[in-house]
Amino acid sequence: MASRVLIVGAGLTGSLCAHLLRRELAGRLQLVVWDKARGAGGRMSTSRCPSDPKCTVDLGAQYITITPDYAQKHKVFHDELVAEGILKPLSAVVEGMVMKDGSSNLVTPLGVSSIVKYYLKQSAGADVQYERHVTQINLRDGKWEVSCKSGYPEAFDAVVLTMPVPQILQLQGDIRKLINEKQRRQLEAVSYSSRYALGLFYEAGTQIDVPWAAKYITDNPCIRFISIDNKKRNVESSDMGPSLVVHTSVPFGIEHLEQEKEDVQPVIIKHLHTILPNLPKPKEIKCQKWRYSQVTKAFPECPGQITLHSQPFLLCGGDGFTHSNFDGCTESALRIVETLASQLHY
Repeated sequence: MASRVLIVGAGLTGSLCAHLLRRELAGRLQLVVWDKARGAGGRMSTSRCPSDPKCTVDLGAQYITITPDYAQKHKVFHDELVAEGILKPLSAVVEGMVMKDGSSNLVTPLGVSSIVKYYLKQSAGADVQYERHVTQINLRDGKWEVSCKSGYPEAFDAVVLTMPVPQILQLQGDIRKLINEKQRRQLEAVSYSSRYALGLFYEAGTQIDVPWAAKYITDNPCIRFISIDNKKRNVESSDMGPSLVVHTSVPFGIEHLEQEKEDVQPVIIKHLHTILPNLPKPKEIKCQKWRYSQVTKAFPECPGQITLHSQPFLLCGGDGFTHSNFDGCTESALRIVETLASQLHY
């Protein structure tokens, strides 16, 4: 009988896990992916303009940086995404970018969430469900009973948690007893930066007259990064308006973390106009609060995953166990699949 495996989180780690498990254990798994959001991506999220779905903006990750450490180790993943047209070299001007020797950057013509969507598509047959907010995990008759905010609990032979570590620690049920004191201390020490992102959408034909596609800002108390997103991806089109993304600095994000987005948005806009005083008026604006933006302190020794229970398997993974970039999430997915496959090969 096929093992029923649940992956919680449809971000990069979760989607790549689903793809690799389908490839490694085809026919032996009934694969289920749950995410609490309304769509795939996690922090690799691409947001659509409400009035023009063709106009999109990346509110999370902006581009993929390949470092010399991983250029060979994960070459097969980079090459596959380039061959599929999902990634291409970043050729646009990014002012203020600091590059390490030997590193290279890639962009996503269809938005950064296209990577996650590709991997979910490659996990053909996986049952992917959105707006499934996991609240409890209990051990019942040798299986994991997983409860959500809505709907009935469901049983699984293995569970993989890929959400931010603080959300793992918020889960109720038997999982609380399975985390030993040392693990709990280590999990509680994992920390994240926080920031806001603003997406501005414009009418077709609008000109945003700046000499760069993206720019790092160093002299503003609020804004750290601005990108003309379609220009960054090099996909400018006459029938589609430009889109612009603003990332705040981490200190600003932390200072305003507990405020409502509606109250913070005008503050960011005001700062934006001091940097770009001639910026045209957008037709739509989307504000995103990233409470868990990037990992600032990972789980000790960055193991990629930890096993909370082995029979049946309950694993934790994601960038909290490596680092916050494409290769960190890839490394975590590989470690998760390696651990699961050792039990599920029979």
